[in-house]
Amino acid sequence: MRCRTRRIFSWWLLLGAIALGILLGLGMLNPPGAAAAIRQLEEAPGQIVYQSRQTLKDSHGNSWQAIAFKRIRPNGQTSFDLRLVGFPDVVEIDRSQPLILTSALGKTLIAMDDSSHIFTETTKPEPNVGQYDLQPLLPQLEIGVPLKLTLPSLSGEAAILPVSPLAIEEWQTVANLE
Repeated sequence: MRCRTRRIFSWWLLLGAIALGILLGLGMLNPPGAAAAIRQLEEAPGQIVYQSRQTLKDSHGNSWQAIAFKRIRPNGQTSFDLRLVGFPDVVEIDRSQPLILTSALGKTLIAMDDSSHIFTETTKPEPNVGQYDLQPLLPQLEIGVPLKLTLPSLSGEAAILPVSPLAIEEWQTVANLE
């Protein structure tokens, strides 16, 4: 009798595990992420900016605002940049070093610092804000492949920021807007 009860319990446990696996596989217990919110701003007459914002957590648990944006100037010239903003007094970005983007497939890309364009007080730029030119890298960013951003700091310890495939897909969408 006891052996039969144990066998029935084992079958129920196995069926429950299979059902749970199916539900997780179908995404029923894991709701989808928030819908993308791409913003459009008119900075000046004829100058449009499209932007995507995500919050990223570095390897130390610090939050970063990642703003990928495309600027279209009145003359038709475009740029695509990534601005990374950390909390003040938590990190000082080393702007003499590039941002390193490493894909999950091992591909490494280098984004050059473009922060000089964002500070009105050039003698005292905000140490927790960096901006990088992603325009030349856009064709090499693969949709569906996560990235790891390595952001150099003045302390010598780089901030490592994981970027999801959904964020990269949103960046590509912003880059293709006209």
